[in-house]
Amino acid sequence: MENKEHYKKLERMYLNARFNKDIYDTTTCKIGLETAEISLTISDKYFHALGAIHGSVYFKLLDDAAFFAVNSIVKDVFVLTTNFNINLIRPANQGMITAIGKVKFKSKNLFVAESSLYNEQGKEIAFGTGNFVKSKIELSEDIGYK
Repeated sequence: MENKEHYKKLERMYLNARFNKDIYDTTTCKIGLETAEISLTISDKYFHALGAIHGSVYFKLLDDAAFFAVNSIVKDVFVLTTNFNINLIRPANQGMITAIGKVKFKSKNLFVAESSLYNEQGKEIAFGTGNFVKSKIELSEDIGYK
């Protein structure tokens, strides 16, 4: 399979995942070789009591971007996040935010990726690093890989 076809299948898998469709209705996803970019238009439904997006939104976008950067180079199975650490730098409450993930290390059984989250002005608002491993779950239409 060509890389571009693999990337498109991963993008569709991400965008059509029930959680993403039900909760994050304004998400975009672009996957390339060892990279992934995921954007979300901020809505007040993501806010905590102080009127900015909740840390769980930061985490999800950062983890997803790093995860799909890794799965861009794993073409046979779904990868799994085994550890992910985030650092929140500044709040965001309007516009579009974009997470960019990149693979930093790869071996037979372990992948390390990092991601940064930017606001519409290009300021970094959070970053994270995670460890990923191959699962035994085949990339198939059953899980939305089509």
